[in-house]
Amino acid sequence: MSMFCFQCQETAKGTGCEIRGVCGKVEDLAKLQDLLIYTLKGISEVVIKGKLEVKNLKKANHQVMKSMFMTITNANFDESAFEKQIEIMLSIRDELRATTSGIDFHDAAVFEVKSRESMLEKAPYIGVLATENEDLRSLQQMIIYGLKGMSAYTEHALNIGKENTDISAFIYEALAATLDDTLSVDDFVALTLKTGEYGVKAMALLDEANTSKYGNPEITEVNIGVRNKPAILISGHDLKDLEQLLDQTKDTGVDVYTHSEMLPANSYPFFKKYDNLVGNYGNAWWKQLEEFKTFKGPIVFSTNCIVPPKSEEIRNRIFTTNAAGYPGCVYIEADEYGKKDYSQVIALAKTLPAPEEIETGSIVAGFAHNQVLALADKVVDAVKSGAIKKFFVMGGCDGRMPYRKYYTEFAQSIPKDTVILTAGCAKYRYNKLGLGDIGGIPRVLDAGQCNDSYSIVLIALKLQEVFGLDDINKLPIVYNIAWYEQKAVIVLLSLLYLGVKNIHLGPSLPGFLSPNVAKVLIEKFGISGIGTVDDDVKIFA
Repeated sequence: MSMFCFQCQETAKGTGCEIRGVCGKVEDLAKLQDLLIYTLKGISEVVIKGKLEVKNLKKANHQVMKSMFMTITNANFDESAFEKQIEIMLSIRDELRATTSGIDFHDAAVFEVKSRESMLEKAPYIGVLATENEDLRSLQQMIIYGLKGMSAYTEHALNIGKENTDISAFIYEALAATLDDTLSVDDFVALTLKTGEYGVKAMALLDEANTSKYGNPEITEVNIGVRNKPAILISGHDLKDLEQLLDQTKDTGVDVYTHSEMLPANSYPFFKKYDNLVGNYGNAWWKQLEEFKTFKGPIVFSTNCIVPPKSEEIRNRIFTTNAAGYPGCVYIEADEYGKKDYSQVIALAKTLPAPEEIETGSIVAGFAHNQVLALADKVVDAVKSGAIKKFFVMGGCDGRMPYRKYYTEFAQSIPKDTVILTAGCAKYRYNKLGLGDIGGIPRVLDAGQCNDSYSIVLIALKLQEVFGLDDINKLPIVYNIAWYEQKAVIVLLSLLYLGVKNIHLGPSLPGFLSPNVAKVLIEKFGISGIGTVDDDVKIFA
Protein backbone atom coordinates (compact mmCIF):
# COMPACT_ATOMS: atom_id res chain seq x y z
CA MET A 1 0.00 0.00 0.00
CA SER A 2 1.15 3.56 -0.65
CA MET A 3 0.22 4.86 2.82
CA PHE A 4 -1.61 3.81 5.95
CA CYS A 5 -3.54 6.01 8.36
CA PHE A 6 -6.45 5.20 10.67
CA GLN A 7 -6.34 8.08 13.14
CA CYS A 8 -9.74 9.67 12.36
CA GLN A 9 -13.34 8.45 12.48
CA GLU A 10 -13.78 8.73 8.71
CA THR A 11 -10.88 6.39 7.90
CA ALA A 12 -11.63 4.33 4.80
CA LYS A 13 -13.85 1.29 5.41
CA GLY A 14 -13.37 1.86 9.14
CA THR A 15 -9.98 0.17 8.94
CA GLY A 16 -7.48 2.57 7.36
CA CYS A 17 -6.74 4.83 4.39
CA GLU A 18 -4.27 3.08 2.08
CA ILE A 19 -4.13 5.21 -1.08
CA ARG A 20 -5.31 8.70 -0.14
CA GLY A 21 -6.73 10.01 3.10
CA VAL A 22 -10.46 10.65 3.29
CA CYS A 23 -9.36 13.97 4.81
CA GLY A 24 -7.54 14.79 1.55
CA LYS A 25 -3.93 14.09 2.49
CA VAL A 26 -1.87 12.39 -0.22
CA GLU A 27 0.72 9.62 0.02
CA ASP A 28 3.81 11.80 0.39
CA LEU A 29 2.17 13.97 3.05
CA ALA A 30 1.19 10.89 5.05
CA LYS A 31 4.77 9.59 4.85
CA LEU A 32 6.21 12.91 6.02
CA GLN A 33 3.83 12.98 8.96
CA ASP A 34 4.87 9.45 9.93
CA LEU A 35 8.53 10.42 9.73
CA LEU A 36 7.97 13.50 11.88
CA ILE A 37 6.36 11.37 14.59
CA TYR A 38 9.25 8.89 14.36
CA THR A 39 11.69 11.76 14.82
CA LEU A 40 9.81 12.87 17.95
CA LYS A 41 10.10 9.36 19.35
CA GLY A 42 13.86 9.56 18.87
CA ILE A 43 14.06 12.92 20.65
CA SER A 44 12.01 11.47 23.48
CA GLU A 45 14.33 8.51 23.88
CA VAL A 46 17.33 10.86 24.05
CA VAL A 47 15.58 12.89 26.77
CA ILE A 48 14.54 9.82 28.79
CA LYS A 49 17.70 7.72 28.46
CA GLY A 50 19.92 10.78 28.79
CA LYS A 51 17.98 11.85 31.91
CA LEU A 52 17.82 15.41 30.60
CA GLU A 53 16.06 18.08 32.66
CA VAL A 54 12.84 18.80 30.78
CA LYS A 55 12.41 22.19 32.41
CA ASN A 56 15.64 23.24 30.68
CA LEU A 57 14.51 22.09 27.22
CA LYS A 58 12.24 25.00 26.32
CA LYS A 59 12.95 24.97 22.58
CA ALA A 60 12.54 21.20 22.27
CA ASN A 61 9.39 21.15 24.41
CA HIS A 62 7.68 23.78 22.28
CA GLN A 63 8.73 22.29 18.95
CA VAL A 64 7.62 18.79 19.96
CA MET A 65 4.26 20.27 20.91
CA LYS A 66 3.94 22.03 17.56
CA SER A 67 5.07 18.96 15.63
CA MET A 68 2.47 16.73 17.25
CA PHE A 69 -0.24 19.31 16.58
CA MET A 70 0.73 19.57 12.90
CA THR A 71 -0.12 15.91 12.36
CA ILE A 72 -3.69 16.17 13.67
CA THR A 73 -6.33 15.42 11.05
CA ASN A 74 -7.12 18.42 8.81
CA ALA A 75 -4.52 20.67 10.44
CA ASN A 76 -1.73 20.91 7.88
CA PHE A 77 -1.55 19.76 4.26
CA ASP A 78 1.67 21.58 3.34
CA GLU A 79 4.40 19.06 2.53
CA SER A 80 7.11 21.73 2.54
CA ALA A 81 6.12 22.68 6.11
CA PHE A 82 6.65 19.08 7.21
CA GLU A 83 10.00 18.81 5.45
CA LYS A 84 11.11 21.96 7.26
CA GLN A 85 9.78 20.72 10.61
CA ILE A 86 11.53 17.34 10.26
CA GLU A 87 14.81 19.17 9.63
CA ILE A 88 14.24 21.35 12.70
CA MET A 89 13.47 18.35 14.89
CA LEU A 90 16.45 16.34 13.63
CA SER A 91 18.69 19.29 14.46
CA ILE A 92 17.21 19.51 17.98
CA ARG A 93 17.56 15.74 18.40
CA ASP A 94 21.23 15.81 17.43
CA GLU A 95 21.95 18.76 19.72
CA LEU A 96 20.39 16.89 22.63
CA ARG A 97 22.17 13.65 21.83
CA ALA A 98 25.50 15.50 21.79
CA THR A 99 25.00 16.21 25.50
CA THR A 100 24.91 12.47 26.27
CA SER A 101 27.55 9.78 26.00
CA GLY A 102 27.87 6.02 26.22
CA ILE A 103 24.17 5.36 25.56
CA ASP A 104 22.84 2.85 23.04
CA PHE A 105 19.97 4.57 21.22
CA HIS A 106 17.20 3.27 18.98
CA ASP A 107 17.34 3.99 15.24
CA ALA A 108 14.79 6.80 15.76
CA ALA A 109 17.40 8.70 17.74
CA VAL A 110 20.27 8.31 15.26
CA PHE A 111 18.98 7.96 11.69
CA GLU A 112 19.90 10.60 9.11
CA VAL A 113 18.12 12.02 6.08
CA LYS A 114 19.71 14.46 3.67
CA SER A 115 16.91 15.24 1.24
CA ARG A 116 13.17 15.01 0.61
CA GLU A 117 13.80 11.82 -1.35
CA SER A 118 15.59 10.19 1.59
CA MET A 119 12.75 11.25 3.89
CA LEU A 120 10.21 9.51 1.65
CA GLU A 121 12.42 6.42 1.34
CA LYS A 122 12.72 6.13 5.13
CA ALA A 123 9.03 6.64 5.89
CA PRO A 124 7.55 3.25 4.80
CA TYR A 125 9.70 1.42 7.35
CA ILE A 126 8.72 3.43 10.42
CA GLY A 127 4.97 4.07 10.03
CA VAL A 128 1.98 2.70 11.90
CA LEU A 129 2.29 -0.83 10.51
CA ALA A 130 5.92 -1.15 11.62
CA THR A 131 4.54 -2.55 14.89
CA GLU A 132 3.51 -6.05 13.89
CA ASN A 133 1.58 -7.06 17.02
CA GLU A 134 -1.85 -5.52 16.39
CA ASP A 135 -2.70 -5.15 20.09
CA LEU A 136 0.54 -3.31 20.86
CA ARG A 137 0.02 -1.24 17.69
CA SER A 138 -3.53 -0.39 18.76
CA LEU A 139 -2.50 0.75 22.24
CA GLN A 140 0.57 2.63 21.04
CA GLN A 141 -1.42 4.52 18.42
CA MET A 142 -4.20 5.33 20.88
CA ILE A 143 -1.55 6.83 23.17
CA ILE A 144 0.05 8.76 20.31
CA TYR A 145 -3.32 10.13 19.19
CA GLY A 146 -4.04 11.16 22.75
CA LEU A 147 -0.68 12.94 22.85
CA LYS A 148 -1.59 14.78 19.67
CA GLY A 149 -4.75 16.13 21.28
CA MET A 150 -2.85 16.93 24.46
CA SER A 151 -0.25 18.85 22.44
CA ALA A 152 -2.96 20.90 20.77
CA TYR A 153 -4.34 22.01 24.11
CA THR A 154 -0.95 22.76 25.63
CA GLU A 155 0.07 24.82 22.60
CA HIS A 156 -3.04 26.98 22.98
CA ALA A 157 -2.15 27.50 26.64
CA LEU A 158 1.46 28.29 25.74
CA ASN A 159 0.32 30.97 23.30
CA ILE A 160 -1.39 32.70 26.22
CA GLY A 161 1.69 32.31 28.40
CA LYS A 162 0.82 29.24 30.46
CA GLU A 163 3.03 26.16 30.51
CA ASN A 164 3.44 22.98 32.56
CA THR A 165 6.72 21.16 31.88
CA ASP A 166 5.42 18.09 33.71
CA ILE A 167 3.13 17.57 30.73
CA SER A 168 6.07 17.85 28.35
CA ALA A 169 7.97 15.33 30.48
CA PHE A 170 5.10 12.89 30.14
CA ILE A 171 4.95 13.36 26.38
CA TYR A 172 8.62 12.37 26.20
CA GLU A 173 7.99 9.39 28.50
CA ALA A 174 5.07 8.11 26.44
CA LEU A 175 6.70 8.59 23.04
CA ALA A 176 9.90 6.90 24.19
CA ALA A 177 7.85 3.98 25.52
CA THR A 178 6.57 3.23 22.00
CA LEU A 179 10.16 2.36 21.04
CA ASP A 180 10.63 -0.05 23.95
CA ASP A 181 9.98 -3.61 22.76
CA THR A 182 10.28 -4.97 26.30
CA LEU A 183 6.94 -3.42 27.31
CA SER A 184 3.83 -5.60 27.36
CA VAL A 185 0.20 -5.02 26.48
CA ASP A 186 -0.52 -4.51 30.19
CA ASP A 187 2.22 -1.86 30.35
CA PHE A 188 0.60 0.05 27.50
CA VAL A 189 -2.89 -0.28 29.01
CA ALA A 190 -1.51 1.43 32.13
CA LEU A 191 0.21 4.06 29.98
CA THR A 192 -3.07 4.69 28.15
CA LEU A 193 -4.78 5.61 31.42
CA LYS A 194 -1.79 7.72 32.42
CA THR A 195 -2.23 9.58 29.12
CA GLY A 196 -5.78 10.32 30.25
CA GLU A 197 -4.44 11.61 33.57
CA TYR A 198 -2.20 14.08 31.77
CA GLY A 199 -5.04 14.92 29.40
CA VAL A 200 -6.98 16.22 32.40
CA LYS A 201 -3.95 18.30 33.39
CA ALA A 202 -3.65 19.70 29.87
CA MET A 203 -7.31 20.71 29.74
CA ALA A 204 -7.07 22.25 33.21
CA LEU A 205 -4.01 24.21 32.09
CA LEU A 206 -5.81 25.56 29.04
CA ASP A 207 -8.90 26.40 31.07
CA GLU A 208 -6.71 28.36 33.49
CA ALA A 209 -4.97 30.11 30.59
CA ASN A 210 -8.21 31.09 28.87
CA THR A 211 -10.11 32.23 31.95
CA SER A 212 -7.21 34.09 33.59
CA LYS A 213 -6.67 36.06 30.38
CA TYR A 214 -10.18 36.43 28.97
CA GLY A 215 -12.46 35.94 31.99
CA ASN A 216 -14.98 33.19 32.67
CA PRO A 217 -17.45 32.59 29.83
CA GLU A 218 -20.90 33.95 30.56
CA ILE A 219 -24.33 33.27 29.10
CA THR A 220 -24.34 35.09 25.76
CA GLU A 221 -26.68 35.41 22.81
CA VAL A 222 -24.39 35.07 19.81
CA ASN A 223 -25.50 36.77 16.62
CA ILE A 224 -25.54 34.50 13.54
CA GLY A 225 -26.54 37.19 11.06
CA VAL A 226 -24.27 39.65 9.22
CA ARG A 227 -23.58 43.37 8.81
CA ASN A 228 -22.90 45.20 5.58
CA LYS A 229 -19.16 45.66 6.05
CA PRO A 230 -16.06 43.90 4.70
CA ALA A 231 -15.07 41.15 7.08
CA ILE A 232 -12.61 38.45 8.13
CA LEU A 233 -13.63 34.97 9.26
CA ILE A 234 -11.45 33.30 11.89
CA SER A 235 -11.69 29.54 12.35
CA GLY A 236 -10.07 27.04 14.70
CA HIS A 237 -9.44 27.15 18.43
CA ASP A 238 -6.69 29.61 19.32
CA LEU A 239 -8.06 32.57 21.28
CA LYS A 240 -4.75 34.45 21.17
CA ASP A 241 -5.07 34.71 17.40
CA LEU A 242 -8.56 36.13 17.74
CA GLU A 243 -7.29 38.68 20.25
CA GLN A 244 -4.52 39.87 17.94
CA LEU A 245 -6.80 39.97 14.92
CA LEU A 246 -9.42 42.03 16.77
CA ASP A 247 -6.76 44.44 18.05
CA GLN A 248 -5.44 45.01 14.54
CA THR A 249 -8.87 45.36 12.88
CA LYS A 250 -10.20 47.80 15.48
CA ASP A 251 -11.26 51.09 13.85
CA THR A 252 -10.37 49.85 10.35
CA GLY A 253 -13.94 49.38 9.16
CA VAL A 254 -13.38 45.63 8.91
CA ASP A 255 -15.60 43.24 10.88
CA VAL A 256 -14.58 39.89 12.35
CA TYR A 257 -16.73 36.76 12.58
CA THR A 258 -15.95 33.51 14.37
CA HIS A 259 -16.35 30.18 12.62
CA SER A 260 -16.82 26.60 13.83
CA GLU A 261 -14.85 25.95 17.06
CA MET A 262 -14.11 29.67 17.52
CA LEU A 263 -17.80 30.27 18.32
CA PRO A 264 -17.32 30.01 22.14
CA ALA A 265 -14.99 33.03 22.07
CA ASN A 266 -18.09 35.22 21.84
CA SER A 267 -18.91 34.27 25.45
CA TYR A 268 -15.66 35.50 27.02
CA PRO A 269 -16.04 38.96 28.65
CA PHE A 270 -12.68 40.11 27.22
CA PHE A 271 -13.86 39.91 23.62
CA LYS A 272 -17.11 41.80 24.19
CA LYS A 273 -15.26 45.12 24.18
CA TYR A 274 -14.64 44.79 20.44
CA ASP A 275 -17.47 46.41 18.49
CA ASN A 276 -16.29 44.76 15.29
CA LEU A 277 -16.69 41.21 16.63
CA VAL A 278 -20.06 40.64 14.99
CA GLY A 279 -20.84 37.05 15.94
CA ASN A 280 -20.54 33.59 14.39
CA TYR A 281 -20.82 32.76 10.71
CA GLY A 282 -21.79 29.31 9.54
CA ASN A 283 -21.64 25.91 11.10
CA ALA A 284 -19.22 23.05 11.76
CA TRP A 285 -15.94 22.73 9.84
CA TRP A 286 -17.19 20.34 7.16
CA LYS A 287 -19.61 22.89 5.67
CA GLN A 288 -16.83 25.35 4.90
CA LEU A 289 -16.63 24.59 1.18
CA GLU A 290 -20.08 26.08 0.62
CA GLU A 291 -19.96 28.69 3.40
CA PHE A 292 -16.62 30.16 2.33
CA LYS A 293 -18.20 30.94 -1.05
CA THR A 294 -20.83 33.12 0.59
CA PHE A 295 -18.58 34.69 3.19
CA LYS A 296 -16.61 36.57 0.47
CA GLY A 297 -13.80 37.82 2.73
CA PRO A 298 -10.49 36.37 3.97
CA ILE A 299 -10.44 33.31 6.22
CA VAL A 300 -7.83 32.79 8.95
CA PHE A 301 -7.21 29.23 10.16
CA SER A 302 -5.69 29.40 13.62
CA THR A 303 -5.81 25.57 13.80
CA ASN A 304 -7.65 22.67 12.19
CA CYS A 305 -10.05 21.81 10.62
CA ILE A 306 -9.16 22.65 7.02
CA VAL A 307 -11.08 21.05 4.17
CA PRO A 308 -8.94 21.22 0.99
CA PRO A 309 -10.44 24.14 -1.00
CA LYS A 310 -11.63 23.25 -4.49
CA SER A 311 -11.26 26.68 -6.06
CA GLU A 312 -8.25 28.93 -6.45
CA GLU A 313 -10.41 31.93 -5.58
CA ILE A 314 -11.12 30.55 -2.09
CA ARG A 315 -7.55 29.31 -1.62
CA ASN A 316 -6.32 32.85 -2.30
CA ARG A 317 -8.47 34.07 0.60
CA ILE A 318 -7.19 31.52 3.14
CA PHE A 319 -4.42 32.37 5.60
CA THR A 320 -2.96 29.88 8.08
CA THR A 321 -0.92 30.13 11.25
CA ASN A 322 0.35 28.02 14.19
CA ALA A 323 0.23 24.30 13.34
CA ALA A 324 -2.16 24.85 10.42
CA GLY A 325 -1.03 25.00 6.81
CA TYR A 326 -2.14 24.49 3.23
CA PRO A 327 -0.03 24.69 0.04
CA GLY A 328 -0.55 27.94 -1.83
CA CYS A 329 -2.03 29.73 1.18
CA VAL A 330 -0.15 32.49 2.99
CA TYR A 331 1.28 31.39 6.35
CA ILE A 332 1.44 34.02 9.09
CA GLU A 333 4.47 33.57 11.35
CA ALA A 334 4.75 34.94 14.86
CA ASP A 335 7.78 36.98 15.82
CA GLU A 336 9.97 36.09 18.81
CA TYR A 337 7.44 37.74 21.13
CA GLY A 338 4.44 35.87 19.69
CA LYS A 339 3.15 38.91 17.78
CA LYS A 340 1.57 38.34 14.37
CA ASP A 341 1.03 40.82 11.56
CA TYR A 342 -2.44 40.54 10.03
CA SER A 343 -2.07 43.64 7.84
CA GLN A 344 -2.21 41.72 4.56
CA VAL A 345 -5.39 39.95 5.71
CA ILE A 346 -6.99 43.29 6.60
CA ALA A 347 -5.88 44.87 3.33
CA LEU A 348 -7.44 42.02 1.35
CA ALA A 349 -10.67 42.25 3.35
CA LYS A 350 -11.06 45.91 2.36
CA THR A 351 -11.08 44.96 -1.32
CA LEU A 352 -13.78 42.28 -0.98
CA PRO A 353 -17.57 42.40 -0.52
CA ALA A 354 -19.38 41.98 2.77
CA PRO A 355 -20.49 38.42 3.61
CA GLU A 356 -23.81 37.13 2.33
CA GLU A 357 -26.36 36.37 5.00
CA ILE A 358 -27.06 32.63 5.28
CA GLU A 359 -29.11 32.72 8.48
CA THR A 360 -30.47 35.21 11.02
CA GLY A 361 -31.09 35.37 14.73
CA SER A 362 -28.90 34.17 17.59
CA ILE A 363 -27.83 31.13 19.56
CA VAL A 364 -27.08 30.92 23.27
CA ALA A 365 -23.59 29.91 24.44
CA GLY A 366 -21.36 30.37 27.47
CA PHE A 367 -22.30 27.49 29.78
CA ALA A 368 -18.78 26.64 30.93
CA HIS A 369 -18.26 25.32 34.45
CA ASN A 370 -18.13 28.69 36.24
CA GLN A 371 -21.44 29.81 34.73
CA VAL A 372 -23.24 26.52 35.32
CA LEU A 373 -21.95 26.26 38.89
CA ALA A 374 -23.34 29.75 39.47
CA LEU A 375 -26.70 28.22 38.57
CA ALA A 376 -26.04 25.09 40.63
CA ASP A 377 -28.87 25.66 43.12
CA LYS A 378 -31.34 26.10 40.29
CA VAL A 379 -30.08 23.00 38.50
CA VAL A 380 -30.07 20.88 41.67
CA ASP A 381 -33.60 22.00 42.56
CA ALA A 382 -34.75 21.06 39.05
CA VAL A 383 -33.22 17.59 39.45
CA LYS A 384 -34.65 17.08 42.95
CA SER A 385 -38.12 18.20 41.86
CA GLY A 386 -38.05 15.90 38.85
CA ALA A 387 -38.20 18.75 36.35
CA ILE A 388 -34.87 17.51 34.98
CA LYS A 389 -34.76 13.73 34.80
CA LYS A 390 -31.44 13.24 33.03
CA PHE A 391 -28.45 14.93 31.43
CA PHE A 392 -27.08 13.78 28.09
CA VAL A 393 -23.43 14.58 27.47
CA MET A 394 -23.26 14.95 23.69
CA GLY A 395 -19.92 16.68 23.25
CA GLY A 396 -17.22 15.87 20.74
CA CYS A 397 -16.80 16.36 17.02
CA ASP A 398 -19.04 16.82 14.02
CA GLY A 399 -18.27 15.36 10.60
CA ARG A 400 -19.45 15.38 7.02
CA MET A 401 -20.86 11.87 6.66
CA PRO A 402 -24.69 11.67 6.28
CA TYR A 403 -25.02 9.11 9.06
CA ARG A 404 -24.14 11.84 11.57
CA LYS A 405 -27.73 13.07 11.27
CA TYR A 406 -28.22 10.49 14.05
CA TYR A 407 -27.12 13.12 16.58
CA THR A 408 -29.65 15.69 15.37
CA GLU A 409 -32.45 13.13 15.44
CA PHE A 410 -31.34 11.86 18.84
CA ALA A 411 -31.41 15.39 20.31
CA GLN A 412 -34.90 15.88 18.89
CA SER A 413 -36.13 12.54 20.22
CA ILE A 414 -34.99 12.51 23.84
CA PRO A 415 -37.64 13.41 26.44
CA LYS A 416 -38.31 17.08 27.04
CA ASP A 417 -37.40 16.73 30.71
CA THR A 418 -33.75 16.12 29.81
CA VAL A 419 -30.84 18.50 29.23
CA ILE A 420 -27.96 18.22 26.77
CA LEU A 421 -24.44 19.13 27.96
CA THR A 422 -22.18 19.76 24.97
CA ALA A 423 -18.74 20.99 23.99
CA GLY A 424 -16.94 20.86 20.66
CA CYS A 425 -18.25 21.22 17.12
CA ALA A 426 -20.71 18.35 17.70
CA LYS A 427 -22.97 21.13 19.00
CA TYR A 428 -23.79 22.23 15.47
CA ARG A 429 -25.95 19.13 15.04
CA TYR A 430 -28.51 20.48 17.53
CA ASN A 431 -27.66 23.98 18.85
CA LYS A 432 -30.03 25.67 16.39
CA LEU A 433 -33.01 23.36 16.88
CA GLY A 434 -34.80 25.53 19.42
CA LEU A 435 -35.24 22.75 21.97
CA GLY A 436 -36.53 25.16 24.61
CA ASP A 437 -35.79 25.25 28.34
CA ILE A 438 -36.76 23.73 31.66
CA GLY A 439 -37.71 26.38 34.18
CA GLY A 440 -35.40 28.86 32.48
CA ILE A 441 -32.52 26.38 32.10
CA PRO A 442 -31.84 25.89 28.38
CA ARG A 443 -32.07 22.28 27.24
CA VAL A 444 -28.77 22.69 25.38
CA LEU A 445 -25.94 23.88 27.64
CA ASP A 446 -22.93 24.67 25.45
CA ALA A 447 -19.72 24.58 27.51
CA GLY A 448 -17.54 25.70 24.58
CA GLN A 449 -14.76 24.13 22.54
CA CYS A 450 -13.77 20.46 22.58
CA ASN A 451 -11.21 21.15 25.31
CA ASP A 452 -14.05 22.56 27.41
CA SER A 453 -15.20 18.99 27.96
CA TYR A 454 -13.19 19.71 31.11
CA SER A 455 -16.05 22.01 32.11
CA ILE A 456 -18.55 19.17 31.72
CA VAL A 457 -16.40 16.99 33.98
CA LEU A 458 -16.24 19.73 36.63
CA ILE A 459 -20.02 20.13 36.45
CA ALA A 460 -20.49 16.38 36.91
CA LEU A 461 -18.06 16.28 39.84
CA LYS A 462 -19.89 19.18 41.51
CA LEU A 463 -23.23 17.45 41.09
CA GLN A 464 -21.72 14.28 42.55
CA GLU A 465 -20.60 16.30 45.58
CA VAL A 466 -23.94 18.06 45.98
CA PHE A 467 -25.90 14.82 45.87
CA GLY A 468 -23.43 13.08 48.18
CA LEU A 469 -22.70 10.23 45.78
CA ASP A 470 -19.66 8.00 46.12
CA ASP A 471 -19.45 7.30 42.40
CA ILE A 472 -19.72 9.73 39.47
CA ASN A 473 -21.48 7.00 37.51
CA LYS A 474 -24.48 7.15 39.87
CA LEU A 475 -25.43 10.57 38.53
CA PRO A 476 -28.38 10.80 36.10
CA ILE A 477 -25.93 11.42 33.24
CA VAL A 478 -25.62 9.50 29.97
CA TYR A 479 -22.59 9.91 27.70
CA ASN A 480 -23.43 9.73 23.99
CA ILE A 481 -20.32 11.23 22.43
CA ALA A 482 -19.39 11.80 18.79
CA TRP A 483 -15.76 11.74 17.74
CA TYR A 484 -13.77 12.61 14.64
CA GLU A 485 -10.12 13.40 15.37
CA GLN A 486 -7.38 13.16 17.98
CA LYS A 487 -8.51 15.87 20.38
CA ALA A 488 -11.59 13.73 20.96
CA VAL A 489 -9.26 10.82 21.76
CA ILE A 490 -7.58 12.68 24.62
CA VAL A 491 -10.99 13.77 25.93
CA LEU A 492 -12.11 10.12 25.91
CA LEU A 493 -8.95 8.92 27.68
CA SER A 494 -9.38 11.70 30.25
CA LEU A 495 -12.94 10.58 30.99
CA LEU A 496 -11.76 6.98 31.39
CA TYR A 497 -9.02 8.10 33.78
CA LEU A 498 -11.62 9.98 35.86
CA GLY A 499 -13.63 6.77 36.20
CA VAL A 500 -16.50 7.60 33.86
CA LYS A 501 -18.02 4.38 32.53
CA ASN A 502 -20.60 3.27 29.98
CA ILE A 503 -19.69 5.88 27.38
CA HIS A 504 -21.44 5.43 24.05
CA LEU A 505 -19.05 6.41 21.27
CA GLY A 506 -20.00 6.99 17.66
CA PRO A 507 -20.85 7.21 14.92
CA SER A 508 -18.41 4.26 14.74
CA LEU A 509 -15.78 2.87 17.08
CA PRO A 510 -12.19 3.84 16.21
CA GLY A 511 -10.50 1.86 13.45
CA PHE A 512 -7.30 1.83 15.50
CA LEU A 513 -8.87 -0.43 18.13
CA SER A 514 -7.84 -4.04 17.66
CA PRO A 515 -10.50 -6.63 18.62
CA ASN A 516 -8.68 -7.44 21.87
CA VAL A 517 -8.20 -3.78 22.87
CA ALA A 518 -11.82 -3.06 22.03
CA LYS A 519 -12.82 -5.99 24.24
CA VAL A 520 -10.86 -4.53 27.19
CA LEU A 521 -12.56 -1.14 26.75
CA ILE A 522 -15.96 -2.80 26.57
CA GLU A 523 -15.47 -5.11 29.56
CA LYS A 524 -13.53 -2.77 31.86
CA PHE A 525 -15.06 0.60 31.00
CA GLY A 526 -18.39 -0.23 29.38
CA ILE A 527 -17.50 1.52 26.11
CA SER A 528 -20.06 0.78 23.42
CA GLY A 529 -21.15 2.01 20.03
CA ILE A 530 -24.47 3.51 19.02
CA GLY A 531 -27.53 1.92 17.43
CA THR A 532 -30.64 3.43 15.92
CA VAL A 533 -32.09 6.62 17.37
CA ASP A 534 -35.27 4.89 18.54
CA ASP A 535 -33.44 2.01 20.19
CA ASP A 536 -30.89 4.27 21.86
CA VAL A 537 -33.50 6.67 23.22
CA LYS A 538 -35.24 3.68 24.84
CA ILE A 539 -31.95 2.44 26.33
CA PHE A 540 -30.69 5.83 27.51
CA ALA A 541 -33.88 7.48 28.65
